[in-house]
Amino acid sequence: MSNRKRSTTLAPVPALLCAVAGSAAALLAAAPAAHADVVDVAYDCQTPIGDKSAVSPIDVKAVKDGDAYKLTMSFQKGVSSSPIELGKGAMNPSAVLQTDGAEKVSVPVSGAANSEAVPADTPIKISDLSGTYTPKKSGKVTFTAGVLTIKAMGTTTTCTPGNNPKPSLEVDVTAAGGGEREDAPEALPQTGPADSAPALGTLGATVLLSGAAGVLWLTRRGERARS
Repeated sequence: MSNRKRSTTLAPVPALLCAVAGSAAALLAAAPAAHADVVDVAYDCQTPIGDKSAVSPIDVKAVKDGDAYKLTMSFQKGVSSSPIELGKGAMNPSAVLQTDGAEKVSVPVSGAANSEAVPADTPIKISDLSGTYTPKKSGKVTFTAGVLTIKAMGTTTTCTPGNNPKPSLEVDVTAAGGGEREDAPEALPQTGPADSAPALGTLGATVLLSGAAGVLWLTRRGERARS
């Protein structure tokens, strides 16, 4: 009788192990293969009052949305200034991100007008710029800051990266229907969320297994006490 009870208690363990393994595998599969860097971009700007230059750290992020990827380009410092105050909503920024690797295209990104007035001779803080990239080929794709355009009060300022910046983001993309796969000649090392996924999966498995072991020990201890 005791053996039958013990077998009944131990039977769910293989199922639990399979569930843990399946959950860890699903987590790893869902983790994006991406590498991001904040890159200093030296912009050479042609403004209505002459040539200007400024350096801004650029951060680019991508989030998969169906067959496409939502891109966000962030500026951590201002890249230009105005000799007169720019009223609220007077400035409209846009830019392009250049891709390389499996596919070479220009992806337009744009942002909202300035939400507050910008004082004269003050560095203009560019709002986050966003756009959508839909890959036609599968493989590793890098995103690099391209030309920035600022329109304000009937004038246009064009800023071109002058320091040949390195990519801000690399993503292993998948085209609709799988697409033709082409890997970039050299892959950047993966850091951040992609690297933490295996550790997270292992931690989850350890916690679940530890919990299962505690339940089994308590169950078997209870059986001994009853016997």
